[in-house]
Amino acid sequence: MQIRTPLSLLAIASLAACASMSTPPMAPFSQMSLPDAVKVPAGHTVAMETAAAGDITYECRAKKDMAGQFEWVFVGPDAGLKNRSGKIIGKYYGPPATWENNDGSKVSGAQVAVAPAGAGAIPMQLVKANPAMGAGAMQGVTYIQRVNTQGGVAPASACEAGSMGQKQVVKYQADYIFWRAV
Repeated sequence: MQIRTPLSLLAIASLAACASMSTPPMAPFSQMSLPDAVKVPAGHTVAMETAAAGDITYECRAKKDMAGQFEWVFVGPDAGLKNRSGKIIGKYYGPPATWENNDGSKVSGAQVAVAPAGAGAIPMQLVKANPAMGAGAMQGVTYIQRVNTQGGVAPASACEAGSMGQKQVVKYQADYIFWRAV
């Protein structure tokens, strides 16, 4: 026979109450506050919302057609993709820019537009998706938006002849919203 003290009964009741609470559902993504340039055209609906955190690599290179001038050039991303519950569901890498789901499906695309984000953050972006490879979550994706960006801008350190070819990695975060035609 198991004897329960008032304290253990209180703990059991508290755990039961917590287990019965449910988290209110997240509101669906709205692009109403986004600049027009990065809004997905009418006739599409959100298929998946993800949060990414990772790295962007830049390389010091000579500016095209500008002798003696140099700049940090975007080389590619390397980030994990999580769903809104925080579960890792895929990755984002490139070049070319590729979003890959853990189910093996993946999609790449071409940038359509960008819009400024906050200070020190890479711009928001709208990408027109290519047809997906493999069956799964990325099948039917038509557009990808990059919003809520933090970090990821080119390094502030000097890029000059002596540093040509050097690479620097910067941290960034962003939300990627995947859209399908309705």
